[in-house]
Amino acid sequence: MIGIYLSGTGNTKHCVEKIVGLLDKTASALPLEDPSVIKHIKSNSTIIFGYPTQFSNAPYMVRDFINKNRLLWKNKKILCVATMGAFSGDGAGCTARLFKKYGAVILGGVHIKMPDSVCDSKLLKKSIEKNRKIIRQADKKIEFIAEQIKQGKYPKDGITPISHMAGLFGQRLWFYKKTAGYTDNLKISADCVGCGLCASLCPMKNISVKNNRAVAGGKCTMCYRCISRCPQKAITLLGDEVVEQCRYEKYC
Repeated sequence: MIGIYLSGTGNTKHCVEKIVGLLDKTASALPLEDPSVIKHIKSNSTIIFGYPTQFSNAPYMVRDFINKNRLLWKNKKILCVATMGAFSGDGAGCTARLFKKYGAVILGGVHIKMPDSVCDSKLLKKSIEKNRKIIRQADKKIEFIAEQIKQGKYPKDGITPISHMAGLFGQRLWFYKKTAGYTDNLKISADCVGCGLCASLCPMKNISVKNNRAVAGGKCTMCYRCISRCPQKAITLLGDEVVEQCRYEKYC
């Protein structure tokens, strides 16, 4: 077994690591951008695959990775794990359908509510204590799911026809352009001091430092990793001002 995840602010990393640890203490979990991830996928038959949902869709980086490596998935047994701040619909189903198209066996789907990670919007913002409560509830759900899986009972969050309709008509049709591909809307203000932290963190290597200033390319996957960690709060994406830098460890 291997865990694979895309995580911006730590939510999905925590969930995948916890699920994998409860199911197999000898197994590990790796970020999607890890250079060794392909090797580990090839050598493991069961994969716990996690990512944050974006407007009831999987991040484009995730879908792009699955499509580019289509020959890897035949006969792999995959549990799709989708984290969300509020609503997902068929967040897990978005990758489950892709994996199945390439011959994978879908074990099930898991939806886990975690603290909102959109740092440049006031929408969904909660107090630290409320976010801690969300994490406690998420951990309880993960522990319950792990016990069910050990008994051969896999959750079906987001992979049913009803879930598909909920995700499609609830959000994806209205916001599809936001997740149709990588985005060039990442904004870096004059407050940037060129420290390079964002460039080192970006899973897409989409940010570089030129003339002591961070410069964004056109392949942002909207993970919010750079925005949540910028010491100057100089980076925004959906909004124009960083409201709160949201990271999983802040609520632990």
